[in-house]
Amino acid sequence: MAIPESQLKTWSAQGSITQSAATYDTIKAVLDESLSPYYVKDFSLFLQGSYGNDTNVWKDSDVDIIIRLNQTFYSDLSQLEQGAKSSFGTKYPDVQYGVHEFRAEVIDWLTRHFGTDVKPGKKAIFIKGNSGRREADVLVCAKLRRYRKGSTGTDNQYDEGICFFLPDNTRVINFPEQHRDNCTSKHQNSNEWFKKMVRVYKNMRNRMVEDGYLADGVAPSYFIEGMLWNVPDSKFGTSFEDSFVNSFNWVNNSDKTRLACANDLYWLIREGEGNCWKSADFETYMGAVKKYWSVWNT
Repeated sequence: MAIPESQLKTWSAQGSITQSAATYDTIKAVLDESLSPYYVKDFSLFLQGSYGNDTNVWKDSDVDIIIRLNQTFYSDLSQLEQGAKSSFGTKYPDVQYGVHEFRAEVIDWLTRHFGTDVKPGKKAIFIKGNSGRREADVLVCAKLRRYRKGSTGTDNQYDEGICFFLPDNTRVINFPEQHRDNCTSKHQNSNEWFKKMVRVYKNMRNRMVEDGYLADGVAPSYFIEGMLWNVPDSKFGTSFEDSFVNSFNWVNNSDKTRLACANDLYWLIREGEGNCWKSADFETYMGAVKKYWSVWNT
């Protein structure tokens, strides 16, 4: 039995943003205080994740906040010829104040204000919620330039993203602004169906986890958003049931190796790459969705 239109429509609704907005405002005000040790630095603050992309559902809890160091940038030169790499090194010497120093100062400042509610993690700084504030993750990062093949190393042929470092000094690169902008364009081009359908898929995923059809963590929201970003605009519309069936079938019949993340700068499904969906997890998720759709009886 297919999931009825009424249930899909319910799942399409955006979750409350009142408390998440208040949480962001509270933490942003602290991070942006003029007395902080890093205030004289050039930095930016913005939301990312479901609240930043307007794809949050009622079960989403953590508010994801980015604080990005702008005056320093890191680089990915992996696509450049050796001569271009040398030119880059000559023009841009090593930085004196980087993301490691920035993160240490942000942690210290947050701890002064929120005390033991602050728990630095491998990636983000977790801030425990209370009755008036949601839990939040603050990601401290810096600008990154990923130079394109053919660049001289001193020109503007690069994609700008963010980067941060894990405790073992592994560098993580992502492109949240491209993700956000591409999802906004997709939503507009699909006659405002895209984000509704992302929320349908996310709510369905949550129910599948609750009902034992899918293990938690197999299908992160980031990858679900990316998966649906690849679906042609024409597959959305008319009804929620048609949009679901058409989008799922399109993905299921597609060449999975050609699906891109919503930022259009990473492949969606690849092995051994931290920013990509493992193929086994993707296949597990797709099989679980198909089964859950067919056995729905609530």
